[in-house]
Amino acid sequence: MSAPPVGAGRGFADAEGRSRIESLGERVLGSLLDRAHLMPPRLVGPLVAQEIISVGGADVSIWLQDYDQRSLQPLTGPGLVGDPAPIEGSWPGRAFISDTRVEQELPDGSRRLYLPMLDGSARIGVLAFTLSAVDDNDRRLAQRLAGLTADLLVTKADYTSTFDRVRTAEPMSLSAHLQWQTLPPLIMTTPDVALAGILEPAYDVGGDSFDYALDEHVLHWAVFDAMGHGLEAATMATIVVATYRHGRRSGASLPDLYVHLDDVLSSTYPGRFTTAQVGQLDTETGVLSWVNAGHPAALRIRPTGEVTELGGPISRPLGLADAAPRVQTAQLAPGDRVLFFTDGVVEERLADGHQFGEARLREFVERTSREDVSVSETVRQLSHALMDARGGRTSDDASLVLVEWRGPPRDDELARGIIGGLPAGNIDR
Repeated sequence: MSAPPVGAGRGFADAEGRSRIESLGERVLGSLLDRAHLMPPRLVGPLVAQEIISVGGADVSIWLQDYDQRSLQPLTGPGLVGDPAPIEGSWPGRAFISDTRVEQELPDGSRRLYLPMLDGSARIGVLAFTLSAVDDNDRRLAQRLAGLTADLLVTKADYTSTFDRVRTAEPMSLSAHLQWQTLPPLIMTTPDVALAGILEPAYDVGGDSFDYALDEHVLHWAVFDAMGHGLEAATMATIVVATYRHGRRSGASLPDLYVHLDDVLSSTYPGRFTTAQVGQLDTETGVLSWVNAGHPAALRIRPTGEVTELGGPISRPLGLADAAPRVQTAQLAPGDRVLFFTDGVVEERLADGHQFGEARLREFVERTSREDVSVSETVRQLSHALMDARGGRTSDDASLVLVEWRGPPRDDELARGIIGGLPAGNIDR
């Protein structure tokens, strides 16, 4: 007869027999979670501030990133402080850019903690507050508070416009609004693969869009550029994304997805078309497969910073197909990144009348890659560098999607300590 499990007859217990008595951290996080269930969205920020202040925190700030990813916009309400802050060159911006905690020592010896609010890996914003003193126990609790706050904001955002209004730093066109409602999270990161995408101009995008999904060990992704501009193009792009998701969720292969997309477009929008790149990445082997339906060739970026073109045959745009698609493949090495982009990135004309061009894009990619930053920050910096180089002008939408294969999954994927990592602190017994 086997021995009874550790803690038998006691309810929850771990292998070391640690007490179930609630610690300070458990009480704060538990209280926040319990009270948030029925809390209206407008009170989420004040609720977080109240709980932090109740255990010694002060000057609580919650910033959300704006749609253009250039500024952090503050939530307001009882217990909250803070003004809009640029992402570049500010204390909260440093935490946002690095996706890590940043600490500021204040003149009176207290410390202000700036904590990225991440929903998984998606950047929501930054939580900040001041403590009179800080040790690793405080840092651990602070990071968990930031994570829980991010989750609450994302959950409540499904049935409120409050947070969208905070994030909207300038007027947004109807076409852009339609596209933002269609987009998946801009960032997805796991130990095996990472993806980040961005659309420009964020407040006036029309026909560009992208989508992705990670199913088992396959990352599916697609980048689209619907014909035309404004609301007409945005409406077509919405149909394209919905069609892509319908086919993908049905388990269609890349050739079948191409045919499905072409059939729907040709019957719904006769004579019109959408260019696209549709692909899959096997996260166990690093084999990348894709169909290029009229886009510029993708760029492969090695960990060394070397940039090469993933050229190959181009299939007809969706809606104008006259033959089976040409599926291309490439073997990636761990650490390789692949940048997919629409023609608006390279065909925009500069002040001197010349096109921005693929050669100049490569220069920007090489320069950004040498800075050794995350996939999400690489895309943000690259997009803004391209826009700034064009004087902030754009006559066409421009989309970037960057995929990184980090290597095959480990055998012990669920082992403690592999994913995440917080300051160890002490464990109450």
